[in-house]
Amino acid sequence: MKNNIKILAVTLAAAIGFTGCAQTQSQNPTGSAYTELATRQGAANAQPGTRNSPPHSTLTPVQDVSPQMQALIGAPYPPHFNADPKNAAEWKELIARRAAPSIAGLPAMKEKMGVTVEPVTIAGVKAFVVTPKNMPPANRGRLLMHIHGGGYVFGPGEAALPEAILLASFGGFKVVSVDYRMPPDFPYPAAMDDAMAVWKELVKTTPPKNMAVFGTSTGGAMTLSLVLRAKTERVPLPGAIAPGTPWSDIAKIGDTYETNEWIDNILVTWDGWLGRAAKLYAGGADLKDPQLSPIYGDFSGFPPSILTTGTRDLFLSNTVRTHRKLRRAGVEADLNVYEGQSHAQYGLNPDAPETKEAFTDIARFFDRHLGR
Repeated sequence: MKNNIKILAVTLAAAIGFTGCAQTQSQNPTGSAYTELATRQGAANAQPGTRNSPPHSTLTPVQDVSPQMQALIGAPYPPHFNADPKNAAEWKELIARRAAPSIAGLPAMKEKMGVTVEPVTIAGVKAFVVTPKNMPPANRGRLLMHIHGGGYVFGPGEAALPEAILLASFGGFKVVSVDYRMPPDFPYPAAMDDAMAVWKELVKTTPPKNMAVFGTSTGGAMTLSLVLRAKTERVPLPGAIAPGTPWSDIAKIGDTYETNEWIDNILVTWDGWLGRAAKLYAGGADLKDPQLSPIYGDFSGFPPSILTTGTRDLFLSNTVRTHRKLRRAGVEADLNVYEGQSHAQYGLNPDAPETKEAFTDIARFFDRHLGR
């Protein structure tokens, strides 16, 4: 079993492109070197406006960070971070290459986490039902809907299931994971149409107050957009949501698109594959359309929400802006921020204490707010 656990962690890392880990070393200037640096920086930032930082290296944090998470935080950039597919065939090759290791690791993950997975079709949309082998009695009348991440292009089929498996296992909930259509064949609004179709079907058989919707990154943005669309279409809202590090502004707008650029070792920069995927999915639509960038929508009347991110996350500002807008709209909203983590790293290694903590926090939040 121990070897299976190691293989599982490596598989999840490979799914996002990690090939190893490294801890950057740096020396802080002291004495006259610091005095010279401070003088230069003072002069460079003597006027209002743009802030200028000196080149520097950043250590992997060790205080209050588990060894498992340190390995993820210190890993090199994924090899695909600057991928630039020129046509549909090249996009599909990249998507399939990234999906393969995740799919290969699923049998071990399902066994380790104690869940079963059943492929289904709901309202004409492909989906998977993830059921924990141990479900508390209080959760037998509850249901979660999962919307996966992946920049609107990655995570086809079973490749997107790890997050759903984690919450099903740690929280003891049955989860429906939506395998929505994606580019290059199906640009906006296909993904949202599929998510909405599944939600409309689920509310026919389970009380909405007994259901929650969750997802990370793209899935977090789509969770928010789903609620916005449900409000517009007068469809019942879920009892709670968990938009993890949501891509709530699909354009390069937000402080940490700059401050965490080249620090986040998952997304790295909006100007790599991420921005290219945004444009591919949008297909020429306005990037400030609330169904693409839900931060521009009306959050009044939203269900209680819990958001999760890390201090090195390129989407830290997306998450902070979303949390603040929810609070300003009078919505109960929790925000969990993890030390040192890049984008969505709280969900990449089931053996990291931070992973269990993050998903247990979400499960407890749902338990407080969902009906029985």
